[in-house]
Amino acid sequence: MTLRADASLQDIRLFVAVYEERSFTRAAERENATQSGVSQHVRKLESRYGVRLFERGANAVVPTPAGDRFYRSSIDVLRRYIAADRELRQHGRGLEGTVRVGLMPSMTRCILAPALVRFMEAHPNVSVHTFEAYSRVLADRVMAGELDFAVVPALESTVGLRGRLLLRTPETIALKAGSGRMRHMEPARLADFGPLKVVVPGLANARRRSLDAYFAACGAEIVQVLELDAMLATLDFIERTDWVAILPGVLTAPDIDGQRLSIAPLADPPLWLDLVLIEPLRRPMSPAAEAFLEVLSEESARVNRVWLDVVAETAR
Repeated sequence: MTLRADASLQDIRLFVAVYEERSFTRAAERENATQSGVSQHVRKLESRYGVRLFERGANAVVPTPAGDRFYRSSIDVLRRYIAADRELRQHGRGLEGTVRVGLMPSMTRCILAPALVRFMEAHPNVSVHTFEAYSRVLADRVMAGELDFAVVPALESTVGLRGRLLLRTPETIALKAGSGRMRHMEPARLADFGPLKVVVPGLANARRRSLDAYFAACGAEIVQVLELDAMLATLDFIERTDWVAILPGVLTAPDIDGQRLSIAPLADPPLWLDLVLIEPLRRPMSPAAEAFLEVLSEESARVNRVWLDVVAETAR
C-alpha cells in the first residue's frame, strides 16, 4: 500500500501504536491519547484508503493483509522522519565540544589563522586548542589520545595511527630578497647556485632525511650547514644573511610579493612534501573535529594553489 500525502504523521504514529500493541487501549496509553481519539485516526485512514486495516474482535485487534503492508510503509516513514528531525535539531544547536589539533610550523604560519576565523564564526560553541610541534612529538601526542588529529610529513607506518594524504606541496628555496642569485618565483636548480650555505631542520625532523638525499642527488654544492628547528628564526636569519633554506611551499606563500625573501620551487628534479593527516585508529573523529579538518583542508588548498599554478606553468 502506498502512503498518500494527506496521511498525517499523527495518523501514522497512532496506527503503528495499535498495530504493535494489538490494542486500542494500550496504544492510547502509549501515545498519551484517548482510546476514542486513536480509533478516530485509524477509521480516518481506513476511510481514506477504502480498506480495513484491523479486524476488531471482542478480545483482540488483528491486522488485515492491508494493515500489514501499511505498517511496513509506515515504519519507513517514521524512521525517515525521526532521522531528519534529529539532523535538523543538531544543525539548530550547532556543534559543541573541544577540538585538539597538532600542527607543524609550516601549517601555522599562514593557514591556521584564516581557518580559525572561519571555523569560530561558524561554530562559536566549539573550543579549538592547537599545539605546534614537529612530527615525532605530534605523532606521540595523537597516539596518547591528547590530540584529535595532527598534520605531519609522511611517517613510516605506526601501529595505532591511521593516516591519509591531506596536501602535497612543493619544496621551495628561500633566500634574501634582492640578492640577484635567482629569479623570484621561477623554478630553480640547486646545482646552478654554486657553493651554498643551507639552514636545515635537525636530524630528528622528518624532512631532514629527504633534504639530505635531495642535496646528494641533484649535485648541490653544500659548503656549510646550520641546523635550526625554529621556523620563524629561520625566516629571519635568511632575510639577514647570505644563507638559504629549503622550505615547504605552504609556508613561503606569504612571501610571493618578494619584499622580504626571494623564493622559487625546486626544479630538475622538483621536490615535493606530502603532508599527512594522522588520527588514532581506535576511535572515530568527532563531528566538531571533522568540521575543523574540513576548513583546515580548504585553507591549505587555497594557500597551496599558487605553487601548483607555478609548477603547472613550468611543465607546459
